[in-house]
Amino acid sequence: MTDHTVLLYVSSPEASARFYANLLGLEPAFVSPPFALFKLASGTELGLWDPTVIQPAPEGGPGGGELGFKAASAEEVDATHEAWKARGATITLPPTSLGFGRSFVAVDPDGHRLRVYAMTPDA
Repeated sequence: MTDHTVLLYVSSPEASARFYANLLGLEPAFVSPPFALFKLASGTELGLWDPTVIQPAPEGGPGGGELGFKAASAEEVDATHEAWKARGATITLPPTSLGFGRSFVAVDPDGHRLRVYAMTPDA
């Protein structure tokens, strides 16, 4: 297996697709009422799925995990923060130096956490 897809359960795949297209500056590869798909530069796919149509039905709700976006440097973290903020992203943690490196956290319309981070060289 070489391709990977991360699936997020969202209340409106079409609205979430608009959010991620704006945030990432990337158009979805596929959009339908119950599902949207992005092909990220890393090769990973991001799927946005209406949980009411999934078999078997998922348990729990959104927001219990994070998507991580690795940046090359602390400066890239800060620049991405400014870009996402300018695009209207809700920021729950501004750029902060943590034990592993520099990071900030935004949330999507369903409460999924989006962490942008750069590791410190010694981490």
